[in-house]
Amino acid sequence: MNEHAHYDTVSVAINKLKEQGFTVDFNLEENCLIHPDGRVEADDYEIVDVYRYEGNTDPADEAVVYAIESNTGIKGVLVTAYGTYSDAASTKLLKKLHMKKD
Repeated sequence: MNEHAHYDTVSVAINKLKEQGFTVDFNLEENCLIHPDGRVEADDYEIVDVYRYEGNTDPADEAVVYAIESNTGIKGVLVTAYGTYSDAASTKLLKKLHMKKD
């Protein structure tokens, strides 16, 4: 996992990651990530980078941005909530993700 950059906002992080080729928008499903052209199983991708954001006054502003790459070369972004508003199913799946070691 890279720790060389942190972006000020979620939208800046997403835009910078898109410039780096992370162009697919991933969504969580029970045991996989889905995207417009299909799905990627939990064992078939790694987290490349993670960016965590905390809202100054509104807990609804808390989010995590994941830069993810599949073993077939699909690169994309997954944005999830955390804290009070995080989805229990999402948390369970995220624990299954493989973290890339530099």
